[in-house]
Amino acid sequence: MKKPMSNAAKSLQVYGGYIILFLGLPFLLIPGALLPLVGMSAPTDVWVRVLAMTVLFLGYYYVQAARRELTDLFRWSVNIRFTVPIFFVAFVILGFAPPVLIAFSVPDVSFAIWTALALRSAKPA
Repeated sequence: MKKPMSNAAKSLQVYGGYIILFLGLPFLLIPGALLPLVGMSAPTDVWVRVLAMTVLFLGYYYVQAARRELTDLFRWSVNIRFTVPIFFVAFVILGFAPPVLIAFSVPDVSFAIWTALALRSAKPA
């Protein structure tokens, strides 16, 4: 009988699905339609799609790590996801992006909090 997925694993699986469905695929398939909606110019070269491909791969890793209960990766992801708003604020301050970019850090921080709380409440093996 298969052991049920931990809450931390569920949080990472949902986060992986989020970045695949709402970041990776849209920016791979229709970046020219999405970026102008947030005040950024439509891409004229392939780099947005290359980055979207990388985001898809990252989402895949998160989903697979969740399926295998790779708790160390869950912890690492919490640490790194909490840095997203720091980078986005820096990008805005440096004039690289419009302020609306900061709002895109909300899901990262929210999912990181979910994972951190789930890890904290998990019983030690």
